[in-house]
Amino acid sequence: MKLYIAEKPSLARAIAAVLPKPQKNQQGYIELANGDCISWCIGHLLENAEPQDYQPEFKQWKATDLPIIPSQWRLKAKPKTKSQLSVLSQLIKQADQLIHAGDPDREGQLLVDEVFAHFKVNQQKLAQTQRLLISDLNPSAVKTALNKLQNNKQFAALSTSALARSRADWLFGLNLTRAYTLQAKQVGYQNVLSVGRVQTPVLGLVVRRDQAIDEFVSKPYYQVFAHVKINQTTGFSAKWQPSEACAAHLDEEGRVLNKALAEHVVKQIEGQDALIKKAEQTNKKQAAPLPYNLSALQIDAAKIFSLSAQDTLSVCQSLYEKHKLITYPRSDCRYLPNEHFFQAKQVSAAIANNASELATACQQANLSQKSKAWNDSKVDAHHAIIPTAKQSSAQLTHNEQKIYQLICKQYLVQFFPPWQYQDNSIECLIKNGLFIAKHRQTTDLGWKTLIGSKIDKQADKNEPSATNQNKLPKVKAGDIYLCTHGELIEKMTQPPQAFTDASLLAAMTGISRYVSDPQIRKILKETDGLGTEATRAGIIELLFKRQFLTRSGKQIKATETGKALVLSLPEQLTLPDMTAQWEASLEAICQRQLNYQSFIEPLLVNLQQLVELAKQAPNEALKQAAKNQPVITKRTTKKFTSRYKKRTKSASNKPKSS
Repeated sequence: MKLYIAEKPSLARAIAAVLPKPQKNQQGYIELANGDCISWCIGHLLENAEPQDYQPEFKQWKATDLPIIPSQWRLKAKPKTKSQLSVLSQLIKQADQLIHAGDPDREGQLLVDEVFAHFKVNQQKLAQTQRLLISDLNPSAVKTALNKLQNNKQFAALSTSALARSRADWLFGLNLTRAYTLQAKQVGYQNVLSVGRVQTPVLGLVVRRDQAIDEFVSKPYYQVFAHVKINQTTGFSAKWQPSEACAAHLDEEGRVLNKALAEHVVKQIEGQDALIKKAEQTNKKQAAPLPYNLSALQIDAAKIFSLSAQDTLSVCQSLYEKHKLITYPRSDCRYLPNEHFFQAKQVSAAIANNASELATACQQANLSQKSKAWNDSKVDAHHAIIPTAKQSSAQLTHNEQKIYQLICKQYLVQFFPPWQYQDNSIECLIKNGLFIAKHRQTTDLGWKTLIGSKIDKQADKNEPSATNQNKLPKVKAGDIYLCTHGELIEKMTQPPQAFTDASLLAAMTGISRYVSDPQIRKILKETDGLGTEATRAGIIELLFKRQFLTRSGKQIKATETGKALVLSLPEQLTLPDMTAQWEASLEAICQRQLNYQSFIEPLLVNLQQLVELAKQAPNEALKQAAKNQPVITKRTTKKFTSRYKKRTKSASNKPKSS
């Protein structure tokens, strides 16, 4: 008997739909006509044991017990899914052949592998276990996947990486949360001070941004523009570029802070010759952006529709599992396998049917054009999020419509011509000072007719007024014209902007920008950032649930408790450096460049040091946390959960607007 084990019931049903009939729905599994069975997990059926499962005295929180480090790790059944685990136990014993059908990512690999390990499946059966990778629940895609089964051992590194992350998170989260909560309790803080290797650096990002805003002092800076006359009707404006001799009068961004200097330049250039040093006209083009991964989709959905990361993920899960209109949504990849290119006609037809607003775009798409998105070398276990070839008459909710169309557009632009534009620039010398004028003009919108269709009117970033100047005149090097006058523009420096859902997600994915060590920054440009595609939304929501973060309109701010927690922690825990290094190491495990022990052993040494630091945490910051602690009761937790579920339900199930 073959036993397929899917990650969720929805995937199990999709597999059953293309296998022999008749079928019987049994308790916890589907029995096929030939005797084979399809069963499922319900996410993780097993979880890391609690400290008290190792030693009963660990149930009471005591500083003397820390750090708690299991010598032999244990998993235990989740209470709510014990019955399904029992079903799998019996089926695995009866099976001659196991087929792993977890989701195509690290967690999906681990959650079925850990079931095999829990039931001590013998080595012979494990050696024959096959891996089924499904990222599209439609019948044709499932049939294709069933014809491409691979040996499950090929994916062992994915499972090891997820296991290492799970244990590391348990070690750091449990020990440091206990350590700081116990320390805070001594000065009157009664709630749990949650510390995590991802959530705490994310909180640190917000706290430091809030501090930068609070401490910001706006200062004036000055720009000088030269107005150059070509003839009676033609001219241009060029911005002064201060030389190295002016460095003492500039800020770190090269802005002029000395008004007297700027006024002097204005006087000096009036009525002077403007010698053209260089005049360039360059035709450029830009290909369409790649299809979405989850983070890129969440960022755009937050910018365009003001949807939270969790709302977008919930909508995507519905589009994937319920409607089967998109491929696997928790993907971190933005590329597609070459074989998908030949499905473009069917996918385009489905888009035209399912989203009539995009029918014209489907007709305009050149389906023979192959963008750089199709690249087998860039695709691992899963590929970019794209529409499926399913044509549906289902009524989508308002948010489902919006997200589906967003994904469709990002797919269709792969078949549109590049955006083409012309960059013009003029460099001129006036009284030995360098002045530059720039102008950009779109010559062909290309893919921007579908997304970002507003004509790029950044004609000249250096213009003196709010409106764009006309196209730069034709001039050549060596020409001399008249600078009729100079103009002084006074501006004020602006504080950094508070985080929003979109910018916080972007910060988590592009975390290298916030890392101080240049070597680590270099490494991190190639990694996934803070958290994973599947966990980032939950991490942000958890910080709200803990009342460490709060929303003010679109802005995300740290609460007083959140600020106090960050101030009480060693900087190492509040910066992204450490957790980003973890992600780099975990990815190295996936690539078989690092093993489990090489990752975990130095981590344990670091954990011991951090626990000792926690015992010396500054009381002043913890007293501030105690002073501003939120009142978290069962009622407030229930209220938050209810509000959160209501918003998520609204995002997924809101009736279609008439």
